[in-house]
Amino acid sequence: MPDGHFDIYDLPPSFLDDPFPTYHHLRDRDPVHLNKDGTYFITRYEDVARVYRTKSMRSDKTEMYLRKFGEGPLFEQHTNSMLFSDPPKHTRIRKLVAYAFTPRAMLALENRVVELVDGLLDRCADAGGMDLIKDFAFALPVEVICVMLGIPPAQREPLQRWSNAILTPLEPVATPEMVAAGNQAVADFKIYLGELLADRRAHPERYGDDIMADLLAAEEDGDRLTETELIQNCIFLLNAGHETTTNLVGNGVNALLDFPDQLERLCEDPALIQTAIEEMLRFDSPLQIGNRGVAETIEIGGVTMPPGTQIMTSIGGANRDPAQFGDPDRLDIGRQPNRHVAFAAGIHACLGAPLARMEGRVAIGRLVSRFPKLRRDGEVVRGGRARFRGLMAMPVAV
Repeated sequence: MPDGHFDIYDLPPSFLDDPFPTYHHLRDRDPVHLNKDGTYFITRYEDVARVYRTKSMRSDKTEMYLRKFGEGPLFEQHTNSMLFSDPPKHTRIRKLVAYAFTPRAMLALENRVVELVDGLLDRCADAGGMDLIKDFAFALPVEVICVMLGIPPAQREPLQRWSNAILTPLEPVATPEMVAAGNQAVADFKIYLGELLADRRAHPERYGDDIMADLLAAEEDGDRLTETELIQNCIFLLNAGHETTTNLVGNGVNALLDFPDQLERLCEDPALIQTAIEEMLRFDSPLQIGNRGVAETIEIGGVTMPPGTQIMTSIGGANRDPAQFGDPDRLDIGRQPNRHVAFAAGIHACLGAPLARMEGRVAIGRLVSRFPKLRRDGEVVRGGRARFRGLMAMPVAV
């Protein structure tokens, strides 16, 4: 790929396994790459950060997703979440949903996260190992977000399947099969959440003081979330809440095992966990590709882009840019400053970033503290996606 033609819509397995050589090539030779459909793929840190901080950029994807998905549940989901909306709609929904991510809510959750992590590590110790992804990196955030939304344990089985089916069509290429599976998943998810909300309203005594209760009660200047907004943003929160943390923990531990000196450094100085999490987010970002639309003519890298132009932001490329990060292909858990764009920036900076950071800090910090001799014990399987970068399996022994 580095010596050939880059086509975001026809990516070889080698790119999905390791996109960073391609990002380096594009940054050096074609930093504002014109895709065959007239969109652009940008890879320099300076350009990506500028796009995210330009207030006139658009996140609304109504026209794009209507062409990509057609009308249906999947289209409804991805055009009603705050992620793909612009002010004033985005501002209104974000203010209401923000009740779920207050410092009070995060502080209350942390003790629960510690309990969950320790329980998962107890199982690992008893078994002498685990699949770090299925048994730890995925199990933790799904449990946490379900606790946050008040989803009973017995009803959580289909959530991973639904989430994968809803997020996969966001890849650069969405096949008809992906769209059909996504439509069905959203439809099933809506029915489930509708029944859950009805039960909560009829029997509030059955449920605790969780974030779903905050969302139901959230009000700003007399305004509340509509039923559609509530359901679609609960779906979004569940998807975003587990996808980012799963990939952060999986990619982060994988990086530590690739750089054993940094694993040893963290074991010797656990206080480095804060900067270590930021470095893991930079080094192998859970979300690799974002999107923005041009609302006012802008020039990027000498290229003039008129209103309506669509830009793909290479988060993974920006976070390995040597113009911003010294020795970018090396994991340095003490790296400072570390102004990565793993959570984007500007008005659409990830609302759930504090939750992902807290979960990653507790999960990885307690994992390496308890099992300093952690090692791989089988084949590591990549997820095979370009936008969402993570692992499907990583057997480890302790």
